[in-house]
Amino acid sequence: MKALSPRRVWILAVVVVLAVSFFYLRELLQEKALHDIPYGFKKFSLSDPLPRCGRWKDHMPSYREPSAYRLYIEARKLWRSKQAWELTREENARIVKDVSTAADMGDWGARALMAHFYLNGLGGLDTNNVLDPVPEKAIEIERLAVKAGLPWGFYDLGVAYEYGHGGLPQDKDLAWAYYLRAAELGSPEAQMALASAYAKARRFEDEEKMQLCAFKQGHGPAAYELAMSAEVNGRHAEALMLRQEGVKFGSQKCANSLWILFDEGIWAGANKDAKAELTALGVHLDLERSQRYESVSDALKINPDLKLSRLDLVVPLPPKKLPKWNGVKDAVESDYADKPTY
Repeated sequence: MKALSPRRVWILAVVVVLAVSFFYLRELLQEKALHDIPYGFKKFSLSDPLPRCGRWKDHMPSYREPSAYRLYIEARKLWRSKQAWELTREENARIVKDVSTAADMGDWGARALMAHFYLNGLGGLDTNNVLDPVPEKAIEIERLAVKAGLPWGFYDLGVAYEYGHGGLPQDKDLAWAYYLRAAELGSPEAQMALASAYAKARRFEDEEKMQLCAFKQGHGPAAYELAMSAEVNGRHAEALMLRQEGVKFGSQKCANSLWILFDEGIWAGANKDAKAELTALGVHLDLERSQRYESVSDALKINPDLKLSRLDLVVPLPPKKLPKWNGVKDAVESDYADKPTY
């Protein structure tokens, strides 16, 4: 075999070096692209002014196809009708089938729930497992939601970047850029995430402002946190009202708090001023009220989707008298609307 000339060896070496350099440069550029803040996004900084207080419903589609919505709602009701371990394989199979069909029909509530199922699976037991986690499919749906400008998509994709779900790189800066955008668009979960960050930075007024953004949209966890803050700061009438509103929004923690309050007649460790204010508000040992809030808490443990907009009609705060009680169902709003909306 004829030996290569020195010139050809040199040329070959240069080609190899260039090829290797190109390969590594491409890898570096791809890695950098994965961690770049997307165009139009802003890196979250605790030193920046508070973001605007958005409303998520303002960024959802104006039309919702009724048949897809009802298919999704019925499947979701079945999913929330029992504890997860109580659902049968047949019930879980029906849930996945109907939610998937509604998602294919374009319902974004169904698509969000399918993303949840792909991320967490459905069943989990040998007796009822019908879907193992496929996080990559959850990411696909979240990216579609982001492309459509939907607040929940930005928040969920932020969570994926924070924890590295679905093959995404774990990137806190990118995650918080998504949280910031989601909060601006009105995601209550993102607004609460920002509130937590402000609290850690001791920006307590801004923490409360972001919590109020979420509360005004009917977010139960926001009601609970605001109630706790009001209680700590001696605003007991406000705390009581916030907990009642939180129960209406579906907060089991708020229901538990009121259950305990009326079961004991006072907050544990309450000082003299707190006792006096609660007494003036009509709060005392009230086992009937306590039992009603306990029933509500039990119902929310199984189905956190419940919205109890009629709560004041069946479990009003004192000094109002308790009316006749037929159970939690009397406090729950209807699932359906003539023209379904998001």
